[in-house]
Amino acid sequence: MYYNPNMGSIEIICGPMFAGKTEELVRRIKRMEYAKKRFVVFKPEIDDRYSEKEIVSHSNLRWDAISIKKSMEIYQYVTADINCVVIDEVQFFDEDVVRIVEDLANRGLRVICAGLDQDFKSEPFGVVPELLAKADFVTKLTAICSVCGAPATKTQRIVNGKPASIDEKQILVGANESYEPRCRRCHVVLK
Repeated sequence: MYYNPNMGSIEIICGPMFAGKTEELVRRIKRMEYAKKRFVVFKPEIDDRYSEKEIVSHSNLRWDAISIKKSMEIYQYVTADINCVVIDEVQFFDEDVVRIVEDLANRGLRVICAGLDQDFKSEPFGVVPELLAKADFVTKLTAICSVCGAPATKTQRIVNGKPASIDEKQILVGANESYEPRCRRCHVVLK
């Protein structure tokens, strides 16, 4: 991926749960740190699975982050010396985040977002589809299907050891107690 430091850009890292989205985000953050770039990292307040003050991968990679409730809060932390804005679990943010991400990129900032592109029903998730359409760079990751070992592009929600019903609410913050990566063939949504 070519990145021009003199112009803004929008980068999206997406895929199912357990694909390594947050790990990839931390990898990019570390590269910015090595390059002595100034950045600020955000996470949604709703995601307190592993930490309230850090983004955390399922493999326990961690990075300090500012936990916010509404995307408009991002502006409070973006000062003149910031080169990059990083947002994890972007699918949980309100619709304003799309306009904010585009505004920051238009101001010359690098904006990197990571999130689920599909919910457990295999439907587009939150703001991610619109961000994908506006992105300059997209990295779509896969996991490994927990049933057959094929590349997994879907997130399977599990309720009481069985696939979730289509009637379940869209958002349920969880990890391996509630979700598994699945390939298209092994992904099931009960009707």
